[in-house]
Amino acid sequence: MVVAAKLQTAKRAIPAYQGWAPLIVFPAAVLILTPGTWPRWAFMWLLAFVIFAGCKWLTWRRTPAPDAKWWQHAGYLLAWPGLDAKAFLSAQRLPKDARPSAREWLSAFIKIIIGVFTLWIIAPRVSVDQVILRGWLGMIGLIFILHLGSLHLLSCVWRSVGIDARPLMKSPLLSTSVSEFWGRRWNTAFRDLTHRFLFKPLSSSIGPKWAIIAGFIFSGLVHDLVISVPARGGYGGPTIFFVAQSLAIFIERSSFGRTIGLMRGWRGWLFTMAALILPAYGLFHPPFIRNIIIPFLQALGALKN
Repeated sequence: MVVAAKLQTAKRAIPAYQGWAPLIVFPAAVLILTPGTWPRWAFMWLLAFVIFAGCKWLTWRRTPAPDAKWWQHAGYLLAWPGLDAKAFLSAQRLPKDARPSAREWLSAFIKIIIGVFTLWIIAPRVSVDQVILRGWLGMIGLIFILHLGSLHLLSCVWRSVGIDARPLMKSPLLSTSVSEFWGRRWNTAFRDLTHRFLFKPLSSSIGPKWAIIAGFIFSGLVHDLVISVPARGGYGGPTIFFVAQSLAIFIERSSFGRTIGLMRGWRGWLFTMAALILPAYGLFHPPFIRNIIIPFLQALGALKN
């Protein structure tokens, strides 16, 4: 019924408030009502899920798509983590040459295998005294399984039937600039959301530079909420990490940065990796590793208690 109502009202003007309620109410409810006896990793995943669900609902409610099939709406809401509703709900189907090749399918499976090997073979072999290293290896394994592998595989499934569900991760380690990493290669779902609802509105009022800063501060606060609050420690680390990313973008775009080639080639790649790796300890800080990642890996059976 909700889908039908959405189709009937697609051509009418969308009120400014429409779609925002779940994004506000659900996270607040989780923060207030989650029992303190729950594992901290379960609290984190629940909080992350309701925030994502709120973002998903927001993009769907504010994207008229009168020509989309009912199964597209259901697929977008329930079986696709991307946040570009306009592309996914388009009535146009991808041409045959834009659909995934056998090589791309294989690439997705290989990344899942790498993640499984890292998570269940490499991480458990690290000394139990090396808690942070074990946690980081396990987390890298999860990233390969979920972000780089499974999401790529799901993108292949949807594109194979003609739906415009582009990969959310586009070989991020090949980025030759920090701008390219965050704007085109890493988690384009979050980029689509912030560009539509934050960067574009703010650019017209406070200018692009301040809009970039605001966008990264927002990203930092969201990650602090999902990472530091459940971990009960490391507050501010994720926000500092994302502020550092905005500073790195301004450096690479400066006349000095352009002169020495910080947005291209091997120099750009080295600068990008340094900008990402050096402050990463603040993003995935020790309280998060000890209180969230390690217990979660133990619950998965990847690490022994």
